[in-house]
Amino acid sequence: MRFEITDEQKMLLETLRKIAKDKVAPRVEEFEEQGEFPWDIYGVLRDHQLLGFGVPEEYGGGGADLLTCCLAAEELAKTNLTVSCLFNDLNIDPLIIAGTSEQKESYLPKIAKGELITAFALTEPGAGSDLGAIRTRAELRGDTYIINGSKSLISLFDIAGLFLVCAKTDPEGGNKGLSFFIIEKDTKGFSLGKLERKMGNNAINVGELLMDGCSIPKENLLGTEGGGFFIAVECLDRARPLVGSQGVGIAQGALDFALDYAKQRIQFGRPIAEFQGIQFMLADMATEIEAARQLVYKAAIMVQERDKERTKFASMAKYFATDVGMKVTTDAVQILGGYGYMKDYPLERKMREAKLLQIYEGTNQIQRLVVARMLLE
Repeated sequence: MRFEITDEQKMLLETLRKIAKDKVAPRVEEFEEQGEFPWDIYGVLRDHQLLGFGVPEEYGGGGADLLTCCLAAEELAKTNLTVSCLFNDLNIDPLIIAGTSEQKESYLPKIAKGELITAFALTEPGAGSDLGAIRTRAELRGDTYIINGSKSLISLFDIAGLFLVCAKTDPEGGNKGLSFFIIEKDTKGFSLGKLERKMGNNAINVGELLMDGCSIPKENLLGTEGGGFFIAVECLDRARPLVGSQGVGIAQGALDFALDYAKQRIQFGRPIAEFQGIQFMLADMATEIEAARQLVYKAAIMVQERDKERTKFASMAKYFATDVGMKVTTDAVQILGGYGYMKDYPLERKMREAKLLQIYEGTNQIQRLVVARMLLE
């Protein structure tokens, strides 16, 4: 499989590189330390028409394919994961995949303009990797669905105005009993719960959603009853290469910093970059990053083209690239020695960001299970 970055994609990356250098880098330590969403950066991306990047053009979005979204997410992740997460279409994919024309026309133009933020609500306290264990219940009563339950670890829960929520419509149906629903923030019976305290990616808040007799019209069902598991799988197929691209970006940013440091840090009368032990580390880091990058790009193209092996390669890309992100950031911290552990340098933050990527959108252990099961079919 061959691909070339187009001139249009190159222009996009140049724009993002400039935004990252001029706007994100000077602010990143401040907004991550304070745990505040960077609305000023959000505004910059909105002004450049870079929000709703994957929204179809007919709804006012960029109409970008998955590979282009991965390129963008990788570029921004070199500087900061929070800003890169704005290119993770998982938060809108259920609407794009299963929404009716009316549902899309109601919400997608606002998302594309940056007027509406969405959140993807799948995880529960007792249901993470095991979707069949979801306990949130949706019952149809006349023309209304009544939803009861809770969701946990939901990103952007405090600033989102729209939630795409997975619930059980058939409590005995297992995976086949799941359905997705659109819930607006001001819906009666819907509220926000506990704010979680995290070790990294602190500018995006994560927390709990509570639904107690939450009442929505039956028109807020996404797709069909019982189709939620298949919507989730398709969404995660798209999200996993994107997460992989963030792993590549974080790793590349860490390598770039460690490389510059190794050229300047003098020990025993010469730069530490001249020592073979450091050189071997740098060589391995660069090689692992490039291997991960190529796998992520291939997976993105396979998902775009709906290749029959897309799920396997999406999982491969996610776990391999994020494992590389963790390893490379750890090695970069080691190259800086004691300074790598200090908050005056960005590598300890990148290391914490990389750890998150091994967990969300399906743990890397689950990705290995997916790959193994498909190999053994």
